[in-house]
Amino acid sequence: FKVTELQHALSQREIKHLKAGTAGKIFLKAGKSYKVGAVFRQPVLAQTLTRLAEHGIEDFYHGEIAGIIHKDMVKHDGLIRNDDLAQIPWPIERKPLSCRFQGSRVLTFGEPGAGRTLVEMLNVAGKFPPEKINPDTPQGALLLSEIIKQANLDRSDRPFDPNFYPQVRAKRMLKDDYAEKVAQQIRAHMEGHGDTTHLSVMDRYGNVVSLTQSIERVFGSFSVSPELGFLYNNYMSAFEYKDIKHPNYLRPAAVPWASVAPTIVFRGRKPWLAIGSPGSERITSAILQVLMRLRYQSPYDAVASPRLHCSIKGRVSIEASRMRDDIPVLLKNHGFSVDLRNAYSFYLGCVQLVMHEKNEFIGVADPRRDGSAGGPLT
Repeated sequence: FKVTELQHALSQREIKHLKAGTAGKIFLKAGKSYKVGAVFRQPVLAQTLTRLAEHGIEDFYHGEIAGIIHKDMVKHDGLIRNDDLAQIPWPIERKPLSCRFQGSRVLTFGEPGAGRTLVEMLNVAGKFPPEKINPDTPQGALLLSEIIKQANLDRSDRPFDPNFYPQVRAKRMLKDDYAEKVAQQIRAHMEGHGDTTHLSVMDRYGNVVSLTQSIERVFGSFSVSPELGFLYNNYMSAFEYKDIKHPNYLRPAAVPWASVAPTIVFRGRKPWLAIGSPGSERITSAILQVLMRLRYQSPYDAVASPRLHCSIKGRVSIEASRMRDDIPVLLKNHGFSVDLRNAYSFYLGCVQLVMHEKNEFIGVADPRRDGSAGGPLT
């Protein structure tokens, strides 16, 4: 493929780490970033993918690929061995989380993902009239910031590992009465003053895929096996290292928490929308805002419109040049700090969606990052 401006910029940003790791031999040319428009080829990765297609994913954990990973880890003092790969369990099928929003049924991914956070956001947002929560208005942006902050705080305060810790309180974030309580608190307060990618797919037979995958940060661990061609992920950083009682403490067979929230929305009994985004903790807030905007905007406009995010510490990131000047003023007056971002900010996620409506498929790729929408020619 041809190198884009974004890919070149990310390579330049991380060039020091790329040079220090084995990934530089693949992602740099003579120690420099590939120029915009240059053709970048990955023949070794193509061979690895071909082998997986021919031999199945078992080869990655038990076969030749596992042996190559083991050898590469030993050579570079890595921690993974072939017996570690062999103990990886078959993917677990989990029941999706569900809620109602604007007359539709929303299904999303639970723990170790961030579906709980998205469900709480949607439930609380549903307690307010739609016109009150328009993110293009100062009051709407303020209200949205409060909702995003509280949902992320709740997830941080209630860590949950479905494999090791049967926790009843984890379901509190999903309950409608709790959403009403949060909404009342927000009303009272206001009156007082990664590298991740997402793929959304639909077909004419009703099959739907909403898939988010991540290697934790841009270029992952900056390490690549020269015989396999793919980046090793950086997800060890997502574990808890200090508190041994924490559900996400690093231990044998542990699974790190993630911020992914691949989502499918139904109208009636038929899938209407598949949606998701990269962006670490900004994933759920990006999806929330697009779902809200779809009530009155086209799919593209809902994705491309100005976006904001609020951290658990009350730091609101906004695409300032695309938003009203009085929005950051009101946020500051209510105790938030404001982080001014560029228009179409890379930081604020990259929603990819596909919609099935009126016997047509509509695909949208977020202009904030590289991405594309496509389908078969008829």
